[in-house]
Amino acid sequence: MKKDNLCDYNRSLQPFANKLRKEMTKAEACLWKHVLRAGQMQGYKFRRQRPVLDYIADFMCKELRLVIEVDGITHDSKLEKDKRRTEELTRAGFHVFRFTDEEVLTNIQGVAGEIGRAIKDLEPPPTPSRGGQPPPAPPPAGDNSRS
Repeated sequence: MKKDNLCDYNRSLQPFANKLRKEMTKAEACLWKHVLRAGQMQGYKFRRQRPVLDYIADFMCKELRLVIEVDGITHDSKLEKDKRRTEELTRAGFHVFRFTDEEVLTNIQGVAGEIGRAIKDLEPPPTPSRGGQPPPAPPPAGDNSRS
């Protein structure tokens, strides 16, 4: 991968990511449609099935380096693999949040709330305009003289 690849995009996984995008689980589709799509989460853009490192993240916000994973019912057998994946993503500077299919399908508002809190925690503080200096004062009123 190139050094200027800030979000560790893995082009070689793109065909597989396209396939997964077309075959999202019910929970992934609900989270996408009702929570993450089209800047619905505080204006941040999420991408679905995004190749990153050697993985495909279910959802990713590049600006916040935030990865959201939705774990299915057969996921118990993949716990060690998921732990390694989370560790590698974290080492690369990503923040990883995991939810189960059941959480998404039965409590989507609660999941949305948790993601919203994560975004608030990760948002960079606003930068004051003009380097923290107040805008210059307007010229005094009534001084219309021409020299």
